[in-house]
Amino acid sequence: MATIPEGVTLLAVSKTKPECDIMEAYEFGVRDFGENKVQEMTRKYEALPKDIRWHLIGHLQTNKVKYIAPYVHLVHSVDSLKLLQEINKEAQKCNRVISCLLQFHTASEETKFGLLQDEAVQILESESYKQMQNVQICGVMGMATNTDSTDLIHQEFKHLKSIFDFLKNNYFSDNQSFKTISMGMSQDYPIAIEEGSTIVRVGSSIFGERDYSKQS
Repeated sequence: MATIPEGVTLLAVSKTKPECDIMEAYEFGVRDFGENKVQEMTRKYEALPKDIRWHLIGHLQTNKVKYIAPYVHLVHSVDSLKLLQEINKEAQKCNRVISCLLQFHTASEETKFGLLQDEAVQILESESYKQMQNVQICGVMGMATNTDSTDLIHQEFKHLKSIFDFLKNNYFSDNQSFKTISMGMSQDYPIAIEEGSTIVRVGSSIFGERDYSKQS
């Protein structure tokens, strides 16, 4: 695995991995772990050291927000105003401000969740968002197409970076917290870092291939 440069956070994608594997990475100094299922992340949060920063990287249903609101470090996958409203509501109950990333659809594959830039603008200009006190949007997240074409991957990551720059300039210019670009996974994170990523989501390069038989 290539060296992660200073200023880029290595997010260990621990979904489906047992707690002993997570503890092994923890002993090496990893503190940021990513899960895509609320139930699995909550179980691990309760069992593992409390200085771990848990990131929800999978699609988040509104009815599951309440389970992670007390402890989640960063929600990477906000793709609707409705979800943001629910996070704000549950964060308020916990007397917390929850950090979130807006997830964008930048890949050519239809299966990926995410916003278009215009949809993000609608959220940020809505009265509902302007009244929220318990969420903090601190950046963007996206996934590249699963392809062997490095040119296409570069292009898609450049596009996400351009969305980040547009939002920063137009909506968050005075907000020091808006600084996160979550892009890049095990197969393409070196390209993502080249294109400006600040968080890379790496699973198989740390833990090995996932065991899908353990998914619930």
